[in-house]
Amino acid sequence: MGEQVKTGVPDFSNWSCPLPLVGYPAIVMGHGGGGKLGNELVEHLFLPAFRNAALENLGDAAVLNLPSGKLAMSTDSFVVQPLFFPGGSIGELAVNGTVNDLAVSGAEPKYLSASFILEEGFPLAQLAAIVESMAQAAATAGVQIVTGDTKVVERGHGDGCYINTAGIGVLREGIQVGPHRAQAGDAILVSGTIGDHGMAIMSVREGLEFESQIRSDCAALNGMIAEVLETAGTAVHAMRDPTRGGLASTLNEIAQASGVGILIDEASLPVRVEVQSACELLGLDPVYVANEGKAVFFVAAEAAEKVLAVLRAHPLGREAARIGRVTAEHPRLLVARTAMGANRVIATQIGEQLPRIC
Repeated sequence: MGEQVKTGVPDFSNWSCPLPLVGYPAIVMGHGGGGKLGNELVEHLFLPAFRNAALENLGDAAVLNLPSGKLAMSTDSFVVQPLFFPGGSIGELAVNGTVNDLAVSGAEPKYLSASFILEEGFPLAQLAAIVESMAQAAATAGVQIVTGDTKVVERGHGDGCYINTAGIGVLREGIQVGPHRAQAGDAILVSGTIGDHGMAIMSVREGLEFESQIRSDCAALNGMIAEVLETAGTAVHAMRDPTRGGLASTLNEIAQASGVGILIDEASLPVRVEVQSACELLGLDPVYVANEGKAVFFVAAEAAEKVLAVLRAHPLGREAARIGRVTAEHPRLLVARTAMGANRVIATQIGEQLPRIC
């Protein structure tokens, strides 16, 4: 439905029994009122897109079958602008962001909820494109969207579409990872180039053009992470996805939680040329720019090369790099070795460098 999104002309030809929605090409207050219009939205858009046994019950709660053991649960809200950007949309972002939060916690993601806050007048064609992208992302990640909700706010009281998700995953037996488990001597790996997502959003907002288009790295990482854990097991001590605040904020959080020092080599940081150029143009540092398809791994030094090989063999990890190590020196600080051979402390930013990027 890409062309319909651009023109604003709704195309209901591939919707299930579309006739009841034809008279409403845009969201009206009644779509969030719990009545006939809301029911039609569920029946003819959400249910066909997300169809699964748990969702089809359409009860107040999804009834799920889960294996025994510990569960992981995550929740997130997505307010990105623009809603559609090079490499993704708010729909894919909502699914992949929650899947990744579960995966870096050592869990196998299973089920998601999805709640929409829609502004009166929002085109149904755009909502359809968002829902379809969510369905595709969920299928790719191997998860099911099993429950949800829709609310509508008056025109001028929202910004088109916001999405809230929650996710449930099953923790892998014997795997214990967390931001407090980084140890002196650990190698630090990143699964690919940094700053892609934030700069993709900013390039659209600012109208920046480069020889190569900057595309978001939005992707579900659970498959790649599963391969790392199967290979390295308990040698993996911590994992995070460096979203808001970028790589710098993630590394600072782990340094604080584990009470260790972190030393990275700026020359080893993988940054695309166009992303570096955009950052320089806007006065930004790539280490603070958000990612939505990258993971950071803290692994025992003896397992580092094995994990790096696994990452580089995966389509989402081909540009993985070893960027630094954990040290007992300068506890709770992130220090970067510059190209000139000097050291600089990289602090956590007080505020958000790039608002509305997820």
